[in-house]
Amino acid sequence: MKVLVCIGHVPDTTSKINFTNSDTEFDSNGIQYVINPHDEFTLARAMTLKEKQGAQLTVINVGPASTEPTLRKSLAIGADDAIRVNAEPKDSLFVATQIAKVAEEGGYDLIMAGKESIDYNGGMVPGLMAAIMNKPFVNAVIGLDVDGNKATVVREIDGGKETVSAELPMVIAGQKGLVKEEDLRIPNMRGIMMARKKPLKVVEPDGDIKMTEFVKFDKPAAKAACKIVSSDNVGELVDLLHNEAKAI
Repeated sequence: MKVLVCIGHVPDTTSKINFTNSDTEFDSNGIQYVINPHDEFTLARAMTLKEKQGAQLTVINVGPASTEPTLRKSLAIGADDAIRVNAEPKDSLFVATQIAKVAEEGGYDLIMAGKESIDYNGGMVPGLMAAIMNKPFVNAVIGLDVDGNKATVVREIDGGKETVSAELPMVIAGQKGLVKEEDLRIPNMRGIMMARKKPLKVVEPDGDIKMTEFVKFDKPAAKAACKIVSSDNVGELVDLLHNEAKAI
């Protein structure tokens, strides 16, 4: 079984986010990048498929050379090889088109991605990949078992869970719950050393298809200063909740 795991290269959640060029471009100065957290769950589940079922595990990212440390971290965790599509990720359709092409040409049985990236939160790439390849797709996956050419998948739904099955090849979008948090993988020194020697293939993008452009970014409004209300002044608290917060 050949497994392809999509790896997002996203800012660390503690990063201070700023924009440049009249708020039309993300300012990457001083930003530390990490593996997209949703992708970490899919990568950890893919590792168990490799270890217990002998799957061949490849990771992929669409991005410039600056994303390679994130791919190398994935190799240090245990992926066998990596592919980088040498292009700026212009929009979700562009990214999905590039990965779908690699997936089809590589004959992958299972394409795994996080349900969304934590920077743009579009959540469209996995579904678009499945549509482009005309393959089954399951979103919000919290459980996965593969037996031969059939996968049984548990997905989170509103107020419960749903179990579905499909034949490979297919695309899944995983999230927290796909593996236990204590089962997430952290690269050790041996893995880091081995990752330097593992293959990282760079391929050029196919076409320039896209349907959206970034026009402008706006940061959330700054939080107002806290107001302290004395515990014996219920009237003032009610007035603030009613007239200022509009909460009651």
